[in-house]
Amino acid sequence: MRHNRIGMALLAAILAGSAAAPARAQTPYDGQWQVTIVTNSGSCEPSASSTLTVADGKISAPGANVSGSIGREGLVKVSINGAYANGQLSGNSGSGKWNGASAGIPCSGRWQASRM
Repeated sequence: MRHNRIGMALLAAILAGSAAAPARAQTPYDGQWQVTIVTNSGSCEPSASSTLTVADGKISAPGANVSGSIGREGLVKVSINGAYANGQLSGNSGSGKWNGASAGIPCSGRWQASRM
């Protein structure tokens, strides 16, 4: 189902990194994170959860058209196939909002993350 792929792709985009990347300078938010997204409106997947990685503040997801970053102050900005997420990480947790569409119908919600 398209809405399932959007939800999972958005989740992967929020805090994903390449585990096979060459050695890079570390940023305060590098590492593994448990991320959960919840849809508040629209017909996207009601919720999804995954363990993801941040590497040098860069956000990417294998097999997905993702661009975004996490700044040194924890500001999260991500876009993936027309869906967008933003928010704030602080210490070992964070949260934010996302919006996108499923079958042309807008949907939106919130995400939460915890460092593992």
